[in-house]
Amino acid sequence: MEDIEDLLVGSGGAPPGFRLPLNAVGVNPRKKNKAKPSKVSQMNDPPKIPGTQTIYVKTFGCSHNQSDSEYMAGQLSAFGYAISDNPEEGDLWLINTCTVKNPSQSAMNTVITKCKSAKKPLVVAGCVPQGSRDLKELEGVSIVGVQQIDRVVEVVEETLKGHEVRLLNRKTLPSLDLPKVRKNKFVEILPINVGCLGACTYCKTKHARGHLGSYTVDSLVERVKTVIADGVREIWLSSEDTGAYGRDIGVNLPILLNAIVAELPPDGSTMLRIGMTNPPFILEHLKEIAAVLCHPCVYSFLHVPVQSGSDAVLTAMNREYTVSEFRTVVDTLTELVPGMQIATDIICGFPGETDEDFSQTVNLIKEYKFSQVHISQFYPRPGTPAARMKKVPSTIVKNRSRELTSVFEAFTPYNGMEGKVERIWITEIATDGIHLVGHTKGYVQVLIVAPETILGTSAIVKITSVGRWSVFGEVLESLPQVNVKMAPDKVSNQEKHSPCSNQYECCACSKEPEPCSCGPDICGGQIKLDKCTVSKNDSPMENRASKNPIHWFIRKRRNHAQKKLENDIALGLENEQDWAPGGWGFVDRALLVGIFVSFFMIVAVIMHLEFRTLLSK
Repeated sequence: MEDIEDLLVGSGGAPPGFRLPLNAVGVNPRKKNKAKPSKVSQMNDPPKIPGTQTIYVKTFGCSHNQSDSEYMAGQLSAFGYAISDNPEEGDLWLINTCTVKNPSQSAMNTVITKCKSAKKPLVVAGCVPQGSRDLKELEGVSIVGVQQIDRVVEVVEETLKGHEVRLLNRKTLPSLDLPKVRKNKFVEILPINVGCLGACTYCKTKHARGHLGSYTVDSLVERVKTVIADGVREIWLSSEDTGAYGRDIGVNLPILLNAIVAELPPDGSTMLRIGMTNPPFILEHLKEIAAVLCHPCVYSFLHVPVQSGSDAVLTAMNREYTVSEFRTVVDTLTELVPGMQIATDIICGFPGETDEDFSQTVNLIKEYKFSQVHISQFYPRPGTPAARMKKVPSTIVKNRSRELTSVFEAFTPYNGMEGKVERIWITEIATDGIHLVGHTKGYVQVLIVAPETILGTSAIVKITSVGRWSVFGEVLESLPQVNVKMAPDKVSNQEKHSPCSNQYECCACSKEPEPCSCGPDICGGQIKLDKCTVSKNDSPMENRASKNPIHWFIRKRRNHAQKKLENDIALGLENEQDWAPGGWGFVDRALLVGIFVSFFMIVAVIMHLEFRTLLSK
């Protein structure tokens, strides 16, 4: 079947999120049995009204795919469909696919087989149909391309009617303002561009996502403002190559990052995570990117795939950088960004990889001891140049993968963290159902036992023990969320983009050490201001305190002093005194003593009156 193009005459398509007329969607009606259905079946299976069915959504692959699924679920939900993660409940299955590796596509094939066995209507979206539209597994099912996600409602409606719909071609990017149902309500996955500028010989994703197409800075900044207002606490910038952003529209990544950082709340309640970037396109912007990574509202974490420690293999992969250039990226960021954490990827057994090539890869990983390394065996993807290269025997590929995995798992990257006090941002519940998951500014995963009411907040924790993949912490203080932007005329440019992660450290991003200008309420280091302590019995302390006049008075005085200190910091005044009850002035002490004296005098008078009443009887 040929691809169905947008068929609206003259209008160029309907606005995102709106239904098109039926004749605007190309459909291929399935052949139906000519036998007339029995009256019994007609009575038992009445036709359902469009928009009342349940859609099962299954996602494979990267965060960009997850964002696409959230956009599709949002549009379907907006039109009345129920979204479920239970396949048994689904009247239709929507599968968003990944084409990076053979296992992910095999998993897709398994789900498709189950769906067909269950005789459920099926829509397949994502990179597999976009990059391999003629796959046998896709015969007889509706498919949606990666840039057609804003028309998923039409495809679902027609598929539920028994039609096969294919929408694959488009020249414009989907709108960022489409309805969205987030898998995690505290995390916004924000695609900043689609496609890339590379031509890696093993990559199938380029066939699906295509050439680089960047969203404008203004549209991305507006989206950031919207999601912050929605209560999002983490923004993940997603892309096939973040470093290439903007090269097709005359801007670059540092311009975008600085524009986004300027919109983040000054209390540090919403954090930014920069997505995966390949070495070639960030080499010229390393200092600017390091300055952004130092900002208190940006995680000091970056995913930079190296894929191999051998220049010969990198050349065969057409990666467009050398091992030396990768080292430059890692060394520069590690030097300029305090607590910097870097994750990387390795492909074992690429065609032509020798024992010496693999040994260089192992030595590179041993040298840097990365806390996160994604190790993969080479999988030839159909239609890629690497699929035609002479393969390394599968037994050797597996042995190399096991060896590198053993080397990596022997690292203990978090050993020095035990006993440290860190600020973390808490966004989800762990899979064990017991712990909550937070991350430090270096994006180290911290597991804590705490009430679910602190989800979506940040807290000060003490690291009590460390594991191989995460650390465990004890909550000391939960930090209140101000989440109110400072007036632009009251905030200097340096304060908006302060490259410090700790107010007690010097800035590592500048040539000469200088004191950090960010206040203690927004820095990622130890917080000296008094914060509300987490209640062990999960009772709201503020509500309890409001019922006690003494507690209310204390809290009001402390809040007043805290606001004064924050204002002093914003004005650039130096004030090294910590605010604590012991640091109150004479007037505060006198008022507190007066309250206690008055309280005891009232009690004494009441007791005296009761005593006289008893004597008179």
